[in-house]
Amino acid sequence: MSQKNQTLGEFIIENQSSFKYTSGELSRLINSIRLAAKVVNHEVNKAGLVDIIGAAGDTNIQGEDQQKLDVYANEKFIQTLTNRNIVCGIASEEEDDFISINSQDENNNNKYVVLIDPLDGSSNIDVNVSVGTIFSVYRRVTPVGTPVTLEDFLQKGSQQVAAGYVVYGTSTMLVYTTGAGVNGFTLNPAIGTFYLSHPDMEFPENGKIYSVNEGNYIHFPQGIKNYIKYCQMEEGDRPYTSRYIGSLVSDFHRNMIKGGIYLYPKSSKNSNGKLRLLYECNPMAFLAEQANGKASDGFTRILDIEPTELHQRVPFICGSKNMVVKAEEFMRLAE
Repeated sequence: MSQKNQTLGEFIIENQSSFKYTSGELSRLINSIRLAAKVVNHEVNKAGLVDIIGAAGDTNIQGEDQQKLDVYANEKFIQTLTNRNIVCGIASEEEDDFISINSQDENNNNKYVVLIDPLDGSSNIDVNVSVGTIFSVYRRVTPVGTPVTLEDFLQKGSQQVAAGYVVYGTSTMLVYTTGAGVNGFTLNPAIGTFYLSHPDMEFPENGKIYSVNEGNYIHFPQGIKNYIKYCQMEEGDRPYTSRYIGSLVSDFHRNMIKGGIYLYPKSSKNSNGKLRLLYECNPMAFLAEQANGKASDGFTRILDIEPTELHQRVPFICGSKNMVVKAEEFMRLAE
């Protein structure tokens, strides 16, 4: 039985039997992410003191302005995962293409690929608002010992073996699942160790928070407009409270603890939605389902969507189960 204040390392060892693949590899992989997260956390926490905030002057593959911390976090996670020789491939939201890792060891048997959003919500850095890192882990589908291909990354979310996020906020937390529930670990900055602080995290089936950028209301599909009006209606336990941070990790984290729904639908500005299926939606959907929540594009379960490209975008509705079901009802009725 896991106990609060266990270290992350102790927790992994105690629960490794619940992971259906090689536990030693998983431990090394999670430890690599933990290490990189601590390095990035250190930079985030001193962002106002050094030349690390603001735009880097480049754009990423999505055409978005890269922040300096975007670039830094991307480099640190790739560097850490590569140097520790634990994965055979990495795909990052900040990179045009996936990275194939060719180990110097001719007996390289690494089986995992990692997809990562190194710094979610990075536009919030300049104003000292919470940001995060999102990661997703799959077993490769091509033969072990050969270079990875696009096929290894274009897997449905239901094939994930682990996923999680790090939220850099008033405290730094690492939250992850390997398909046996969701657990959260808080960093003690004095000694640099993550401790189990939120065991067996779950969404309440109902919530009173809706998270959406209502500034885009005019561009939303009619079903989403109708659902927002439903949330605002004074009836029963409504109106709900509107809370939107603009960092997926932060909004998701709050809604999982308090109960709520996050919506980033398609719109007349973004006909396919804006969030990335592989780097954001799939890992968050996996976490949501493992935490008694639900994730949908409005009609289809996120984890059932067949990816067609590395930087594919989809609409995203995620959160407390009954709230997502109700939003889907409004979407179907408006069709």
